[in-house]
Amino acid sequence: MPPTNNPTLRQRRLGAELRKLRERAGLTTTGAAPLLGVNQARVSMVETGRTPVSADKVRSMAGAYDCTDDRLVEALAAMTGRRVRGWWEGYHDHVPVALNDLAELEHHAVALRVALIVHIPALLQTTDHARALFEQVAPPMRQYEIEHRLTHRIKRQGVLHRENPPPYTAIIHEAALRMDLGGPIVARGQLKHLTDMSELPHVTVRVVPFGAPDFPTTGQSFDYVAGPVPQLDTVQLDTHYGACDFLDAETQLSKYRAVLDRMESCALRPTESADFIHRIIRDT
Repeated sequence: MPPTNNPTLRQRRLGAELRKLRERAGLTTTGAAPLLGVNQARVSMVETGRTPVSADKVRSMAGAYDCTDDRLVEALAAMTGRRVRGWWEGYHDHVPVALNDLAELEHHAVALRVALIVHIPALLQTTDHARALFEQVAPPMRQYEIEHRLTHRIKRQGVLHRENPPPYTAIIHEAALRMDLGGPIVARGQLKHLTDMSELPHVTVRVVPFGAPDFPTTGQSFDYVAGPVPQLDTVQLDTHYGACDFLDAETQLSKYRAVLDRMESCALRPTESADFIHRIIRDT
């Protein structure tokens, strides 16, 4: 298969995980090449995602690297094959690359957990709320950029409405619920939409009220995207400049799992959260 100059996030992640296996085996790319029957350049291109690799080749690489974690190996093998041409490919020239990477991550996710302090989760936003949010971005976006971002976000939400959707848990601070974004009518519509979505069997919404004790956060929102095995999980961080940072080091994943667990321990139960949101709607 020919090399590619624009590998997807999934292809890059596969290569990165193969690099981790090689490094754990104490091998350089030069030392690994003869074990794999290829040259050093080929090893490097596979590890950067620029050269596709077959499932059988992944298994042989894992064997050469003395990896005995069969679940991980099979999960990596499942990441091979032809590039998935998802709907996000149509936005290649219209939104930042990181947003397409996030859409691809969500498409393949086994489960999704998000934590937000001052925003409503993107996958639970109404069209009016999302539009109001994009209209307040600094520096301002042009109208056509807003439309591209808006349709991209709405299409991302399809992951929650497809057949066999991933379990989705949203931990939302009360501050986000009380943001009057777009005015009272838009705000009430957004809150009502939250409660409607929380009634889906695979969607859980939990609210962290003001005054919740031991709330572990620095104010940063993040998504935790679960893969088929814990080693293939990914954390996506929002940044102040509107892009996304992706973390996949085991120490980072462990940290954010712990943060999410502590945030959930501070949150109201799902039924209590729905009642809480309904009270805010009545007061809005």
